[in-house]
Amino acid sequence: MPSLKDVRTRINSVKSTRQITRAMKMVAAAKLRRSQEAIISARPYAYRIYSLMLGLAQREGVVHPLLEQREEKKVRLIIIAGDRGLCGSFNANIFKESQKFLRAKEAEGVQVQVDCIGKKAYDFFKRRRQVSAYHEGILNKGSYNKVATIAEENLKAFLNQELDAIYLVYNEFKSAIQQKVIVERLIPVSTQTPSGVVGTVKLSEEERFNNYTFEPSQERMLEEIIPRHFKTQLYRAVLESVASEHGARMAAMENATKNASEMIEDLTLQYNKARQAAITKELMEIVGGVEAMK
Repeated sequence: MPSLKDVRTRINSVKSTRQITRAMKMVAAAKLRRSQEAIISARPYAYRIYSLMLGLAQREGVVHPLLEQREEKKVRLIIIAGDRGLCGSFNANIFKESQKFLRAKEAEGVQVQVDCIGKKAYDFFKRRRQVSAYHEGILNKGSYNKVATIAEENLKAFLNQELDAIYLVYNEFKSAIQQKVIVERLIPVSTQTPSGVVGTVKLSEEERFNNYTFEPSQERMLEEIIPRHFKTQLYRAVLESVASEHGARMAAMENATKNASEMIEDLTLQYNKARQAAITKELMEIVGGVEAMK
């Protein structure tokens, strides 16, 4: 049985841990508010440009290099995880879905390149396979220009037929306590509305622009809209992941704080019982000594 000093030391240690987890929860909550505002502001534009792109692409006779469907022999998977831990199963869920995707593609004989956004993703996959690229500092700043540079590199690789498809895996932000792992194909852009892709909408005939004349041509518009769509969706995915990470960390730290409080209560009860037993023992010794002196 641990001594009173050991129990008291452990209580103080758990109290210190609780202060840290409580502070981390407050920091995560503050960052979550900002990240949530950012993703809520970005979604309408991302969703609308997605529907515009589909509306143009679904017209008859439309041909564009980024719409070309090729047999998948070499693809790239962009994995967006977090830069830090202490966020529950946030990163683990991403790794699980990524490995599932990699196994499925490689079983089909497809060569898969892995690009990582987030230090945790890079640390996890560099020990298991070759990482073709690690994009550092994207999540901290959340800069559209940095994300657009990554998107341009991937678009160039696809147009040069170095890649046959580009996939993305990330956490979609639902709420502070709920995130959903999304695996979607970004390039080539599908002319059909994919089920389960964030922000897809069912387009009406009017939204497909079937009765409109375009100036400049719709091909020229696609040349401008499709790359912008790709950059916007990649940027939105980064914002989704950042908000999801802060939400997951806030929830994890809240649970840790609650568990620490419960542990303190149990240890305090254990300490009081041990202290009471020691006092009772001392009293019995004193009484026994008095009885012996009679």
